[in-house]
Amino acid sequence: MLIGVPKEIKNHEYRIGLTPAAVREYVENGHDVIIENNGGAAIGFTNEQYTEAGASIVDTPEEIFERADMIVKVKEPQPNECKMLREGQILYTFLHLAPDPTQTELLGKAGCTAIAYETVTDNRNGLPLLAPMSEVAGRMSIQAGAHYLEKAHGGSGTLLGGVPGVAPGKVLIIGGGVVGTNAAKMAIGLGAEVTILDRSLPRLRELDDIFAGRVQTVYSTVDAIDKYSREADLVVGAVLIPGAAAPKLLTRENIKNMKPGSVLVDVAIDQGGCFETSKATTHQDPVYVIDDVVHYCVANMPGGVARTSTIALNNATLPYGIALANKGVKAMLENDHLLKGLNMHKGKITYKAIHDDLGEQLGLDYQDPREALQG
Repeated sequence: MLIGVPKEIKNHEYRIGLTPAAVREYVENGHDVIIENNGGAAIGFTNEQYTEAGASIVDTPEEIFERADMIVKVKEPQPNECKMLREGQILYTFLHLAPDPTQTELLGKAGCTAIAYETVTDNRNGLPLLAPMSEVAGRMSIQAGAHYLEKAHGGSGTLLGGVPGVAPGKVLIIGGGVVGTNAAKMAIGLGAEVTILDRSLPRLRELDDIFAGRVQTVYSTVDAIDKYSREADLVVGAVLIPGAAAPKLLTRENIKNMKPGSVLVDVAIDQGGCFETSKATTHQDPVYVIDDVVHYCVANMPGGVARTSTIALNNATLPYGIALANKGVKAMLENDHLLKGLNMHKGKITYKAIHDDLGEQLGLDYQDPREALQG
């Protein structure tokens, strides 16, 4: 197979679909790889490193999309990229289609086979390709929140760790999954007072064991969200329904009742956000203020630490990518976990949660993913 890796074009996105080490794995498996000129240069992966690994360098994204059998990216294709995709071509990347009707419609018109990192599963009911970026985003959420709590950046002027004689800041984390757990680790490390809300009692028990009493675990209800958000200096939205739009758990009324200068970090923004007032921002213009509450809703948070994120992502995506390159769509028929990653095929939605959110609006049909590939 010919694998194509274009340079990412989203605002301040410096990650790249394949590292030189990953390219070498594809080449060792008998595949050809083309990389856009200087695609990884911003994070220290040079053209020379790619050619030494066996890749060829091409000058334009148009050539990559025209020639490649499989496109490997990081972020969802932008509209001009969607228009270059075609039927019979595999797209392997993050997609986050549920809150993005424009991309969904364009991928439907392209007819390509679109596989989303964020819905591939594993035998432990986890999301192994999303997990490394969730780890990064969870850790960054506290870093970003602490920064914007500083008075000069619009916050209340609260130091999360406090000092002797001054109480630490309060951090509320809504969702106890991978993002929430990593956010809690960072917040505890800074010395903050941490509360985690979740609707799974087994998960709350696990978190209580993991943190040995260093966090407060609370069952998530409307009342709990209202109570603890009023007291919080920093709220991290860390909820996820795989493939579907995130639920709006913090209402505008909740936000009006928060302390002036408190900070919201919505890690669920890729799936539409879990705060009613959330709207996607960029690393270039990351925050806005509503009702005296600072909102940080950057839609590609891990792109801020692009080198670490790229290597971590490749560690997870590489085995599945090699399987796709070796066997094409047959790889999904042989692996139910990879099959869960199939979001669209030949103009039809093949992931139920996405169809439930967008199918009627766009007039796109749903087809069972296995039937779609066998048809």
